[in-house]
Amino acid sequence: MTEAAALPGRPRGAVVSGPATERAVNVLAPNPSAMTLDGTNTWVLAEPDSPLAVVVDPGPLDEGHLVRVRDTAERLGTRVALVLLTHGHPDHAEGAARFAELTGAPVRALDPALRLGEEGLSAGQVVTVGGLELRVVPTPGHTGDSLSFHLPADRAVLTGDTVLGRGTTMVAHPDGRLGDYLDSLRRLRSLTVDDGVRTVLPGHGPVLDDAQGAVEFYLAHRAHRLAQVETAVEDGYTTPAEVVAHVYADVDRSLWPAAELSVRAQLEYLSGHGLI
Repeated sequence: MTEAAALPGRPRGAVVSGPATERAVNVLAPNPSAMTLDGTNTWVLAEPDSPLAVVVDPGPLDEGHLVRVRDTAERLGTRVALVLLTHGHPDHAEGAARFAELTGAPVRALDPALRLGEEGLSAGQVVTVGGLELRVVPTPGHTGDSLSFHLPADRAVLTGDTVLGRGTTMVAHPDGRLGDYLDSLRRLRSLTVDDGVRTVLPGHGPVLDDAQGAVEFYLAHRAHRLAQVETAVEDGYTTPAEVVAHVYADVDRSLWPAAELSVRAQLEYLSGHGLI
């Protein structure tokens, strides 16, 4: 067994631009950081032999990257007909308006403020472009406007920041809420159990070839962290900063501000359920 195969979700290894499934090609944005991992994965999706493509998360406002995304679609023999956003964080959505100028494609998102065009997105909606079918899956929690996109033909799901290819994600309190996030993970687990989803195409990090294993890991991780936070409060660590320093001592300090957002969400969840 390879090292990657032993990790949750069976990540493929290095994050590279190129084909990931029969219908999905990644274009990796040049914005690596502790928060964005290797950079933002911008996904170009098209049905084989179709003249039309969908781009999910154009990424940051980086002209070179946006041009590469457009050119990637053209090399596939397609024209970008639609842009979809998983959520509004700048590393996913900041380049959307400029990308729309480059391609002439409308931008659809859950948040009306992010749309360019008259159509939005809603739970359970089926988006069809050039024979490609994407099903809109509401997955709030990381942010209030987070969506995933189920690609049935490839037994895959594009998860934005809800499930990453490496590590775990934050709940961006107060917009993100832990109860919503746990419900979203359960919704994704149902896709793996009931709808045959096997592959996660994440917003950051490598492709995961064991979607169910990845989601189960996330659920277990959240339960473990929640128990740790509850115990920390019982032991007298009452402020979010104190809880982070105690519970997240093994995490890179550069990530503590993000961890504090998650802790605030966890404290709100525990308080709302009468557990602290």
